[in-house]
Amino acid sequence: MLLTLAWGSLFFPGLFALCTWGLRRARPAWSDSDCVMISTRLVSSVQAVLATGSGIVIIRSCSDVITDRGLGETLGTSLLAASSWPN
Repeated sequence: MLLTLAWGSLFFPGLFALCTWGLRRARPAWSDSDCVMISTRLVSSVQAVLATGSGIVIIRSCSDVITDRGLGETLGTSLLAASSWPN
């Protein structure tokens, strides 16, 4: 899980920097704020596509999304177990 977090922490800022740099080179007439705005929207779109894809994979791999557990899930990380804890 930490490795995935580390890669995500490098991938998305790197994608943003690459897009901003590429837009500044490809469209020199655009202002910096235009390049940053387009780069932000592109990175957000990539995040949305990846989140949707992971959601589809989870839904298709579980017979019941509420009660099924993933491969690496334990009782301590289960949402079902957490919901049954006394408040």
